[in-house]
This record gives sequence, structure tokens and C-alpha cells, in this order.
Amino acid sequence: MKKDESTDAAPKKKGALRENIEAIIVAVILALFIRTFVVQAFKIPSGSMKDTLLIGDHILVNKFIYGVKAPFFRKTIIPIKDPQRGDIIVFEFPEDPSKDFIKRVIGMPGDVVEIRNKKLFVNGKPIKDGHSIHKDPKIFPARLQPRDNLGPITVPEGKLFVMGDNRDFSYDSRFWGFVDLLAVKGKAFIIYWSWDKENFGVRWNRLGHLLE
Repeated sequence: MKKDESTDAAPKKKGALRENIEAIIVAVILALFIRTFVVQAFKIPSGSMKDTLLIGDHILVNKFIYGVKAPFFRKTIIPIKDPQRGDIIVFEFPEDPSKDFIKRVIGMPGDVVEIRNKKLFVNGKPIKDGHSIHKDPKIFPARLQPRDNLGPITVPEGKLFVMGDNRDFSYDSRFWGFVDLLAVKGKAFIIYWSWDKENFGVRWNRLGHLLE
């Protein structure tokens, strides 16, 4: 008796289709897991972190380094360590949590932060981090705005004081206050792509650059 090849082919096609669907589902779940708990990509839209980060830089952020957080609940499930002074962090913008901001940690909980004529002091000691730049020679008094003169102010428990490296052109803790530790998404650690929109070209020298 001759075997019916048509009836045998149908199950094989269904089996192959099912395997492909299952592979896609697993890949999507794995990608979502990695994005939520391990690493996430971000694009730099502004110049507040020049010259450390430029407009058009694409960075990877380590989301695991500060602990595992429950999605949507802003609660740390597995604590590992808190952000340290000097870390470049991505966080939910306090004035609009739907937006992500990136700045450098300047003050830890309990630190006393002060700015005198553009010079930064933490706990009474001058800070020279080698990353900050000033491009505006004007110095504003504290009564006009806090950009160049601020404090001293004490960072509350569970909060961080952050600033952009492009100090004269950064909207940061000097203007809107502190960052909640639970709002921190992760630490920026590498530039994996950089596109110069003005010159329409890749900044090859920035690819793979580790951030400090």
C-alpha cells in the first residue's frame, strides 16, 4: 500500500511553524528580561553632559549594578549597591517621570553640597573631577539663579544631588532638587554608537569608549 505523502507533510509544516513561533516568543521574552533587569540602550539628546557625552551618542546602561528593581513599582527586590559619587546615572526626571535624564552623581545622602562662583564643594572640600567644563564666563549671584552659587545644602536620605558635566548649560539638581534613589535606572558604562548629525557621519573614535 502506497503511503500518503500529503498527510505526512502537513504535520511537519505545523511542527516547523510551532517551533519558529516558540523561538520568537522566547527571544522576545529574553530581550524584555535583559532590557528590564540587565542592560538598556539610550540615546543622548542634549549637550548637558559635554564633553563626556555628545548629542548623538548611543550608550548602554547597566541596570543590574544598583540592584534588581520590580518593574512599574519603583521597589528594589535585590539590593546590590547604591550609586557612588562620580557615577554617570540614568534616572526618571523628577518633574516628569516619563522622561529619562542622564547626569553625574555629585552628592550622596548626608553630603553637604555648595557652589561658590562656579566652584564646587562637597563637605567643605573643593571637588575637581576632571570632567566638568565651563563655557560661560558670566557668574550669576544666588539671588538671580542657583547655577553658579548655591547652598550649602544637605542631601537628604534616599536622595542624590546630580549635575551635568557641561556645568553652564545643564538643567540639574541646582534647579529642580534631588533624585530619588528608587528613580535611578542604572549606570552608563559604554558608548556603542555615535552619530554626528551636523556633519552627517559616524564618530568612529567614540565607538566602544568606556565612560568614567
